[in-house]
Amino acid sequence: MPPGATTVGLSLRPTELLVFGNAKAGTPLMQSIQTVGIDLPLKALVWQDASGTAWLSYNDPAFLARRHGVEGAENMTINAMAAALEAIAGKATATS
Repeated sequence: MPPGATTVGLSLRPTELLVFGNAKAGTPLMQSIQTVGIDLPLKALVWQDASGTAWLSYNDPAFLARRHGVEGAENMTINAMAAALEAIAGKATATS
């Protein structure tokens, strides 16, 4: 159980929030569209459902781009973020 849940007497299946980012990529994006800062750094949630299956969830950077009105040159950064997340998710969820 995550410590936060146990401190208030509640239970929660295994859940981990992973936070990662790159200031060199994220800062210029925030300089052009400051509201994107609410969604940066990028995050992924690793969680276990009731049947014991582990899942990896994250917001697609293309969704974040639409949410904040990212256009033009900033889209290159969004595309790079999407590729990085996809690669990380692929490695994390690959079966041997």
